[in-house]
Amino acid sequence: MESLAIYAPRLVTTKEYLASGHRACSGCGEVLAVRLTCKALGRNVIIVNATGCMEIVSSQLPYTSWEVPWIHTLFENTAAVASGIEAGIKVLSRKGGYSQKTKVVAMAGDGGTMDIGLQALSGALERGHNFIYICYDNEAYMNTGIQRSSATPFGASTTTSPAGKISIGQTSWKKNMPAIAAAHDIPYVATACTSYPFDLMNKVKKAMKVEGPAYIHVLSVCPTGWRLPSDLTIKAGRLAVETGVFPLYEIEAGKYTLNFDFPQLRPVEDYLKLQGRFRHLSKEVVAQIQERVKAEYAKLKRKVIQGS
Repeated sequence: MESLAIYAPRLVTTKEYLASGHRACSGCGEVLAVRLTCKALGRNVIIVNATGCMEIVSSQLPYTSWEVPWIHTLFENTAAVASGIEAGIKVLSRKGGYSQKTKVVAMAGDGGTMDIGLQALSGALERGHNFIYICYDNEAYMNTGIQRSSATPFGASTTTSPAGKISIGQTSWKKNMPAIAAAHDIPYVATACTSYPFDLMNKVKKAMKVEGPAYIHVLSVCPTGWRLPSDLTIKAGRLAVETGVFPLYEIEAGKYTLNFDFPQLRPVEDYLKLQGRFRHLSKEVVAQIQERVKAEYAKLKRKVIQGS
């Protein structure tokens, strides 16, 4: 059941650490996720940002939207750079040359996390660096032309997995990156979505308190790549959660908590029909996706009940 606590009055800082004037698309769920994340992080952070949509829209010379220390990295080495900064802070602190309690935060899209940057991320998690890694998942390489990634859902049409007479679009299922992060036995793993802003910010604040690696996977609706009107960004994110396509949960020291549960999940068709990237799907394929979602959601519920 949904917790009544989510309806309690909240106060959110009016301070913006991601300034307006950036070049994000209208209705961009990812830039909203970054804005909310930065509000939760506060000022005493160093952000390491992979190549991708957020780097492009926020830092075109001679302008920047970042109000905190920020460094741009390549797709493949975001976690490695964050590891180096975190290690450097430790050395400076040990030598008495640095007294602040600064958190290193790595940010990347699904391509820079689940594909190109997976090796560096796995190494950083395995070494136990004290940092937060946040994946903003818009389910394709949107910045370079809507090419498929390993986060692209089954059946979605992209420029490199186009739907047509002999193809339904993407033919593999979305990679379960939170499970991969959790397999490293790190202290904290969570999923979040911009459509649930307080849940997102609370998870970022919780990750800030973690000693060791923390991983947060944020579903970031992309109206451009998902082929839906920009005013439906929040609705699409809510439907992803309400249908079970993208459940919101946490894994703390191996224990699973489902943050939002529903007496009955909505049909996945409610979510799919909103988006042009799925408009070609037959009823049979939609039914196949429905069965997959039900099975994966049941698997998650079993982990929650078992407490591991």
